[in-house]
Amino acid sequence: MAPPGLAESWDNSGLQLGDPTATISRIMVALDATPTVIESALASACNLLVTHHPLIFTAQKSISATTPLGGLIHAAIRGGLAVVSMHTNYDCAEGGLNDLLAQRIGLSACTPLQVTSTRELAKLVVYVPAEHLEPVRTALLPHTEVLGAYCGCSFSSPGEGTFTPLEGAHPFIGSLGQQERVAECRLELLVERTAVPRAIKALLAAHPYEEPAFDVYPLLNEGRKLGLGRIGRLTEPVSLASFAARLQQSLAAPGLRFVGDPDAAIRKVALCSGAGASLLRISVRAGADVLVTGDVKYHEAREAEDLGIALIDAGHFPTEIIMVDAVAERLAGMLAEAGFAECEVLPCRVEIDPFNTLL
Repeated sequence: MAPPGLAESWDNSGLQLGDPTATISRIMVALDATPTVIESALASACNLLVTHHPLIFTAQKSISATTPLGGLIHAAIRGGLAVVSMHTNYDCAEGGLNDLLAQRIGLSACTPLQVTSTRELAKLVVYVPAEHLEPVRTALLPHTEVLGAYCGCSFSSPGEGTFTPLEGAHPFIGSLGQQERVAECRLELLVERTAVPRAIKALLAAHPYEEPAFDVYPLLNEGRKLGLGRIGRLTEPVSLASFAARLQQSLAAPGLRFVGDPDAAIRKVALCSGAGASLLRISVRAGADVLVTGDVKYHEAREAEDLGIALIDAGHFPTEIIMVDAVAERLAGMLAEAGFAECEVLPCRVEIDPFNTLL
């Protein structure tokens, strides 16, 4: 969901505290590891808290229970609560926070606003008895790479395989000590490198042979580009004021502010959840009419005016709290698929925006 390699170098995502070998039976998902959230997780008998913002962000010289952070760490450890944070790696990931925000806004044809990495690819080749080709192909296709606007891509060609079962073998086809010739197919699929272990696991489960023959080739081909923010298009142009009003409602962001001509037409939208005003100039170069983000400072608003791009500050909390339900649902599905359906996943319901607004 959020491969660690996608995280920015300055980030501190991953396991914040806890025993990696501990058994997990109930998980809570939250935006922040606040005292209220940790109290809720412990009261719900959770032993893992998954957050977006890291509990520990900068190096600590001591962990004293008398400090706010130290107190949280001590409370979590005493209650047997581990904490895992997925921050900028989840921001950049496909299907991650920025994709969630783009979907909520209603953008199409989205691409990363600032490319930070490119997927590394591998070619998986497996030899399958002809009559078992389709079951093996079906098992592997969910793990293959998307090529542009195409998914489910594979290639197969017929051939002949030979083998001699030795003592101790339990061949699906043939007899011990006798060479066999079998009509087989060579099946080739493109796989993202981090997905190779999952693909091989699926291959071994679906293949009829006791010892299937397969190869994994590293490729120099560039895969899909990943990165911070997103840029996409609205289905039809809308005025800046109308677009801002729509966002205020869809993101439940009563404190939303915007910079620019209220009547300006908005077609191409750049976004970055949380605090992304640093991507302002990149948004201009990408041809965006507006940048949607949070935590906008006064001088960043003035810079937007100078650059001629509209700017919407929807707030840090409203642009990121949407990850809670999405991650809880996706994590529950992934656990069920992996055979851990009994591990319950709960979305946190006690978080509120630290900023209040006057009605």
